[in-house]
Amino acid sequence: MSLHRFETEQTLPIDRDEAWAFFSDPRNLAVITPPDMGFEITSPMPDRAYAGLIITYKVRPLFRIPVQWVTEITHVDEGRYFVDEQRLGPYRVWHHEHHFTEVPGGIHMRDIVYYSVPFGPIGDLIEKLVVGRRVEAIFDFRRRVLDQRFGRLVTADPA
Repeated sequence: MSLHRFETEQTLPIDRDEAWAFFSDPRNLAVITPPDMGFEITSPMPDRAYAGLIITYKVRPLFRIPVQWVTEITHVDEGRYFVDEQRLGPYRVWHHEHHFTEVPGGIHMRDIVYYSVPFGPIGDLIEKLVVGRRVEAIFDFRRRVLDQRFGRLVTADPA
């Protein structure tokens, strides 16, 4: 089993409060998840995530095969970061950190995901051929949706 790391960053022209309100509301996961994943939350949802929150979903991450996914919000530092971890689902390990840092004119977001695929060496091959690309495509979709929803932060060119 190999542990893989994926990291992405994005800066939006919104303040910390608006960013936190959007990203800490689990119902917005459906907005930023590609439609072909068939993402559906199946558990009751509060307005905001909190440490200990269990979220259950139906999702079709690969080849349209439906799976149940259960995650837990394990850490929350209001306005700064939260972590979700898979408890049951398609990965052997899924640990997703969401970080928010104020910058002039907006909020800088950084996602760090550690994951591994089951099935040992066969899973590593599947990760290399399919899963890694799929994870990247999911976050590319999310980037486009967030740019459309909130706009892009334009910074002055120092040159």
